Amino acid sequence: MKKTLAAAVAALAMAAGPAAAQEKVVKIGVPLPLTGAEAKFGEMEKQAYEMAAEEINAKGGVKGHKISFDIQDSGGKAETATAIVEKFVTINKYPFVVGEYTSQCSYSVAAVAEKYKVPYLVVTGAADKITQQGWKYVYRLNPPASLYNLGVFSFFETVAKPKTIAILYENTDFGNSTSKAMKEYCKAHGIKIVLDEGYQAGAVDFKPILQKVKSERPDIVYMVSYLMDASLLMRQSKELDINPQAFIGGGAGHTLPEFLQNAAEASEYCMSATLWTPQVKYPGAKEFFDKFKAKFGKEPDYHGVEAYAAAYVTADTLKRAKEWTPEAIRTALAATDLMTAFGPIKFVSWDQFTNQNRMETLVLQVQKKKYETIWPKEASSAKYVYPAPKWRDRK
Repeated sequence: MKKTLAAAVAALAMAAGPAAAQEKVVKIGVPLPLTGAEAKFGEMEKQAYEMAAEEINAKGGVKGHKISFDIQDSGGKAETATAIVEKFVTINKYPFVVGEYTSQCSYSVAAVAEKYKVPYLVVTGAADKITQQGWKYVYRLNPPASLYNLGVFSFFETVAKPKTIAILYENTDFGNSTSKAMKEYCKAHGIKIVLDEGYQAGAVDFKPILQKVKSERPDIVYMVSYLMDASLLMRQSKELDINPQAFIGGGAGHTLPEFLQNAAEASEYCMSATLWTPQVKYPGAKEFFDKFKAKFGKEPDYHGVEAYAAAYVTADTLKRAKEWTPEAIRTALAATDLMTAFGPIKFVSWDQFTNQNRMETLVLQVQKKKYETIWPKEASSAKYVYPAPKWRDRK
């Protein structure tokens, strides 16, 4: 796998033709879901990678080379992501892999990267197990799923103080990991779980599950869902007149701008755990949000800024690496200590986690058809509305 910088650049130039031979380019492999159920997430991340690359290259690139992300469509399928990364490593000879979206795909890519001893930066895959294998070449920028709800837990303890909760989640690595953390917290803090229900992603009717929720009358309805499921769950909750004190998402689908459109009026007052909002105080956070919105005509959520930050972590790693071989890049990646628009990135180990970034999380709420940061108080852009008004009392 060892490859000199000169040989890597020469190979890339030959593959790209005469034009590329006149400029030095370093390519990094990125599998992403550009089609399929998670395509909205993949599209946002692709745009963020490319926007970051433009900025990095405009400032001189990396050691005199332009950085380029070779983004390939996995369709959100683990077997396709695995095949793409096998090609990146064995055919393209890329010394560094970044990306993927779902936990399942990220876990599969991680196994391939570890097998071939090529460093891999996980960007959004959140299942705890990804960084619990003791893998040497796998590093994760986003926090693990079990930490996604830290902001929600703080809100529970300080404001909501719920006595009962219904937990709904899709049966995926992300859904299971995130809901498990919520269940463990509730059991430890005396919150009664009146319903614990997994479901198959992409369902066309949640009313049978939601009827169970209605009959239990929980204080909190907590959901871990991707975009379409999150939207349908809220629309059908409104149709069935389910009135908890709060609907709270576990991130993912409840944080996308498209959720506001798809769930429409049913999204109002819905809360969600989130890893980032444009109101955070990190340098460049608001600038990223504004530039992305102006460039692509839509607002990014935390997935977009994660990809954006990953591009800068990649560039920083390549700048510090003594040579562009997998081992030298891994050594530089391990020493990362960088402030980004997403927040501070530093890889540490604790308990069962290795090579894992750790950071605080937030809570947002839909108010007047837009997202507001409501918790923690020092990061808030608006005061929370809790308990949420009953559907019939809303204007």
